[in-house]
Amino acid sequence: MRIIIVDDEMLARGVVREYLSEHADVEVVAECGNGFEAVKAITELSPDLVFLDIQMPKLDGFEVAELAGSKTRYIFATAYDQYAIKAFEFHALDYLLKPFSQQRFDQALAHARANLGAGGEAVEKMVREAAGRNKPLGRVLIRDGAKVHVINADKIEHVEAQDDYVQIRSEGKSYLKNQRMSELEEQLDAEQFLRIHRSYIVNIAFVDRIEQATKDSHVAVLKDGSRVPISRSGYQKIRAVVQ
Repeated sequence: MRIIIVDDEMLARGVVREYLSEHADVEVVAECGNGFEAVKAITELSPDLVFLDIQMPKLDGFEVAELAGSKTRYIFATAYDQYAIKAFEFHALDYLLKPFSQQRFDQALAHARANLGAGGEAVEKMVREAAGRNKPLGRVLIRDGAKVHVINADKIEHVEAQDDYVQIRSEGKSYLKNQRMSELEEQLDAEQFLRIHRSYIVNIAFVDRIEQATKDSHVAVLKDGSRVPISRSGYQKIRAVVQ
């Protein structure tokens, strides 16, 4: 079994490594001290199992799981019990509450062995479902090859649907994220974001004015000069909040 250990505390990584040394059939293929390193290692090494801390700077454990993809399985480890429900919403194999004993660790590893052969659930889908239950979304995570972009939701100017992707415009740059428009719409703050067209969501804070484009159509003119089409139903919604 190929394993990656992720924790921002070196001593905590050492405890997991020590406990794993009692098991001859495992190989630690990487250790990571932050979420960005973890996403890169999980993506490149495709481990069978990740021991993943939850509270870490920059990216937390749940965000790592979202960005790393759907093949790897996780055992979450944290000093805080309030994350347990969310961890199991992600279909974590187990949840270790620090400090944990060798016996408790061995139980979690045995449970992982028993379940790995059954095939992994789609972690990305579960992350999105969990995010939907904990909305509104405070930031959006986008993986671009080996790079990770973290965009604060209030900096998003507008979103455009592109088949199974969304193109997010923020601070003069565009980012492509593999997510359906309807999923992102459910996660964003409904008081801040409006879906004014089948293919467009706008951040009300960035709308400068509404203009008539043709006799029967309108556009939203954003503060950067971008022009976003408005459907008839979208016009009724945006007219109520933008003067």
